[in-house]
Amino acid sequence: MSEREAGILVGLQDALLPQTDGSRDGAATGSGDSTDNTVQAAARGLSHFGEHALGWFALSAAGAALTAKRPEQRNRWLEVGVSAFTAHAASVVLKRVVRRKRPHDPRIRIGVSTPSKLSFPSSHSTSTAAALVSTSRAVGNPLPMAGIPVMMLSRLILGVHYPTDVIAGVALGVASEQVVHRTAACVAAPTEPVKESVR
Repeated sequence: MSEREAGILVGLQDALLPQTDGSRDGAATGSGDSTDNTVQAAARGLSHFGEHALGWFALSAAGAALTAKRPEQRNRWLEVGVSAFTAHAASVVLKRVVRRKRPHDPRIRIGVSTPSKLSFPSSHSTSTAAALVSTSRAVGNPLPMAGIPVMMLSRLILGVHYPTDVIAGVALGVASEQVVHRTAACVAAPTEPVKESVR
């Protein structure tokens, strides 16, 4: 499976990134430099934003701060951060169980350094899916979820994940968000007062 997926990565990079001088070290030559800077710089920016879900924690904190006087809305934004954290933690645990190595085919151009050599699932995709599904709930609009496939694609462009890594990451992220949302709903639900029997 990894060989087939490596071929997909190579094809994707060849389609979206300029051709190199043959070394496939990510250094573009000739007129392709601007394309390389635009596509890879954007992918790297997303990589830094999503590292350890820190960007999503910042979004959650900002949303909570802006809605501090509206407790219900503030809690929704706090839920974004909790969802991202839970999803990220779940992905880290699963990585240590599966222990799949990151893409290492010499044809693949690696565009960013990573804190771990483990690949499955993509933690960036996991936390992004959880955070953006939760954000969609907070704003009452599905538009933020359009960012999920963008993050997925960025991990492939950078050559640090196989397609199944990002797909599994999104599935885990959505599931994690569902668990957090349902738990938060249960905690927030008003409880019936206990009636004491009168003797």
